[in-house]
Amino acid sequence: MKFSPLILFITSAITLTACNFTLAQDVTPPPGYVPPTPVATLGPLFPAQSPSTENGAMIFAEKCAPCHGVTGMGDGEQGIQLGVTVPAFGLPEIARPASPAQWYTVVTQGNMARFMPPFASLNDQERWDVVAYAMTLHTSEEEIARGEELFETNCAGCSTDFFRDQEKMSALSGVELARIIQQGNEQVPAFGATLREEEVWAVSSYLRTLSFDTSPVVSAPVSSITSESSTKTPVGTPLSTAAATEPASTASESTAIARDGFGTVSGSIENNTGTDLPADMKVTLRGYDHGADPSTGPEEVFSQEATVNANGSFVFENIEMPLNRIFLAEVSFEDIELQSGFAIAEEGSTNLTLPPITLYQKTEDTSALIIDEARIFFEYGTDVVQVFNVYSFRNPSDEIIIVKFNERGEIPFIKSPEGSSGFGYEPVQDSEPFQQLEDGFAIPPSENPYGLVAYASVPKEKEVEFSQDFALPVTAVTVFVPEGMTIQSERSTDLGLQAIQDFNFQMYDLGSVTAGETLQLSLSGIPREAGSAAAASSQNLLLGAGALGIALILGGAWMYLRNRREDSAGESEENNEFESSDEVIDAILALDDLHRARKISGEAYHKRRAELKEILKGMM
Repeated sequence: MKFSPLILFITSAITLTACNFTLAQDVTPPPGYVPPTPVATLGPLFPAQSPSTENGAMIFAEKCAPCHGVTGMGDGEQGIQLGVTVPAFGLPEIARPASPAQWYTVVTQGNMARFMPPFASLNDQERWDVVAYAMTLHTSEEEIARGEELFETNCAGCSTDFFRDQEKMSALSGVELARIIQQGNEQVPAFGATLREEEVWAVSSYLRTLSFDTSPVVSAPVSSITSESSTKTPVGTPLSTAAATEPASTASESTAIARDGFGTVSGSIENNTGTDLPADMKVTLRGYDHGADPSTGPEEVFSQEATVNANGSFVFENIEMPLNRIFLAEVSFEDIELQSGFAIAEEGSTNLTLPPITLYQKTEDTSALIIDEARIFFEYGTDVVQVFNVYSFRNPSDEIIIVKFNERGEIPFIKSPEGSSGFGYEPVQDSEPFQQLEDGFAIPPSENPYGLVAYASVPKEKEVEFSQDFALPVTAVTVFVPEGMTIQSERSTDLGLQAIQDFNFQMYDLGSVTAGETLQLSLSGIPREAGSAAAASSQNLLLGAGALGIALILGGAWMYLRNRREDSAGESEENNEFESSDEVIDAILALDDLHRARKISGEAYHKRRAELKEILKGMM
C-alpha cells in the first residue's frame, strides 16, 4: 500500500478539525517524567511593550477567528465542529473575570482539554497583541468613550500611571479593575461609589485600553496567509483580466489619487545577494478579501503587476482600499517565489507600506540547518511497520537553502530508514512556510521552526531491527511505540506510557545524535489494543510545541488506521471505480500533487477531492 500523511487530512476532516492543528486528548506523564522538549516557556507574564490591538486584530483574523468567530462568540466555522464549547470571550461574563496574563498563558501553551493548540508560530509580542485585541471584543468604542468621560469627571486629578503599568495591568481581570474603581488601592483612590454598575464596567473597559497601543498599524506579523498548505499561495479568484493586467504606477510616475476609497501601496526589496537586481524585475501586488465562509480563508480578488525600481522600491497607486482588504507583494527571483508580509486596509486608508521582501544568496549546503528535535513513531500494520519521523529545525544562516530531491525522492538532510520503502514527506501544519520549487523546495533564513514529517515502511518481523541515519546533528530524539512494544538500545531511557487519543504509547528518550551517526533499535513485543488510556484523559500535559503538534495528529491518525483496517476487514462491497481503499488514497495523493503543481483549477480540485473522500468513507 502506498501511504502518506494524507491520513492527517482525512482524520482532521472526519473527526477533530481545529484552529491550526488536529488535536488529541490530554497526555499523562509517568512519575518523575521530564519531557525531552519543554512546554513552551512563558517568561514574564507581562509584555515588553504595550500590546498593539491593531496588530492583534490581524493575527486574530488569521489564527483565531476560524474557531472563536469573528466577534469572539465561539461560533467559528471550525469551532462548531469540535464537539466542545469554544469560549465566547466576546461575552462580558466570560471576558471580565479573565486577566491578560491568563489568556496569554493559554495562547502560549495551549489548552488540550478544549482542543486548542499552542501558537508557537507567533512570537512573544504577537501573542500579547492578539490577547489585547481579544480583551476588547466584549466592549465597544461607545462604552470605552463613555468610560473615559466618567473617569475624567469623577477622578479628574487621578494619575493614570498605575493603569499604564504593563506588569500590574496584565495580572488584573476586569472584575479586579472594577473593584479598584469602587474601593481603590494604595495607588488609586476610590472614585466609583456613586457610579451605576454599567458605568463601572465602562470605566473598567476604558482603563484597560490605557495599557494597550491602539494606534493604527499597516503591517502584520511576518507570516504567510495560507489556505490548505503552508507551502502554497492563498487560493482565490482574481478579478477580470483587465484588472489583473492593468499596469501600476511606479515611484517615478507620481499620480494623484483618483477618488475616495483608493490609495497607494508601497514596498521595497532588501537585496542581500551581493549582486544588482535584475533591470526588469517584476513585482505583483495581490489583494484578498474574507469570503462569506470564514473556514475557507481569504480569497484573492485583485492582482496587479509593476516593475521594481533600481533602488528596490515599488509603488502601486490608485489602488482600491476597502476596509480590511489584505495586501501582499510577491516577486520571482531565480525561480523562487518570495512574498512580503501583509498589510490590511483600515477605515479611510490611503497609504499602506508592505514589509520588505528579502532576497538572499542561495546555497545547496544544508549543514547550516539546526535540527532541534526528531520524534519517531512506529505503527504496526498487517505486513509492514509504518515509520513517521517528525523533524523540527531552523535556518539561522543568511542564505536561502535549496533542497532538491534525489532519484528516490529523498531529502538530502533527512535520510530514509535502512531497508525501507515508500518514502515521502509532508510539511507540519504550523511550520514556517517553505518555498516550493519544481524539483524540491527552499528554506529561507528564519529562527522560527520549520517542520517536516517523513514517512516510510519497513518489513514487519517478530523482532524489527530498525536503523536510521542522521545527516545532521539532532539535539533531542524521542521514540514512540505502541503499548506492549519495547525497544532495545544502549542509549534509551524509558519515559513510561503516554496516553494520546485513547491510545497508549511507550515513550523513550534517546538523547542527541551527531552528524553521520546511525541510530539502531530493536523492536519487540505485541501491540496492545486501544482503550486502556481513557482513564488518563482528565490530566493535562502538552508535550512541547511545534513538531509535537503533528505528533499528536499522528496519534489520531494511528487510531484511524487501526479502525479502518478492522472495519474494512468485514466489508466485501466493491466500488465500480476503485477496487480498494488503497486505490482511492492513491487517487487523492495524485490529485493533491496536481493541485500543488497548479495543474488543476481550485474548483475542480475541491470538487473531485470531495468525491474521492465520500468514496473512501463508503469503503470504511
